[in-house]
Amino acid sequence: MRTILTALLIAALTTVLGAESPAAGAWKFTMNSPMGTVEAKVDLKVEGETLKGSFDLGGGRVWPIESGTIKGDAIAFVITRERPSGGTMAYEMKGTVKGEAITGDATAMGNTVEWSMVRPK
Repeated sequence: MRTILTALLIAALTTVLGAESPAAGAWKFTMNSPMGTVEAKVDLKVEGETLKGSFDLGGGRVWPIESGTIKGDAIAFVITRERPSGGTMAYEMKGTVKGEAITGDATAMGNTVEWSMVRPK
């Protein structure tokens, strides 16, 4: 009996510890900004409460996720990009994971716009 309980406990812990975060994986990002629509392929990786990954906008433009966190279904991260006029611009991104979608807000230079991500089909 003790062996069976031990085996069940080990199986349960392995399942819980090995479970992947619902935020992890490939996503299709869309944001309508004053500069036009931004679309990207996003790859998210979760390590504990740390969110990592990148935004691939095509044409060699890949922006790494910086300072990423995940707590429950809430994610937050920063993306920094080069500005055509020189210097950089940082986007502070916050969102909520709900099944096969993530929705949130991006704030940069005092402006806030909504964005969304869905799993690619």
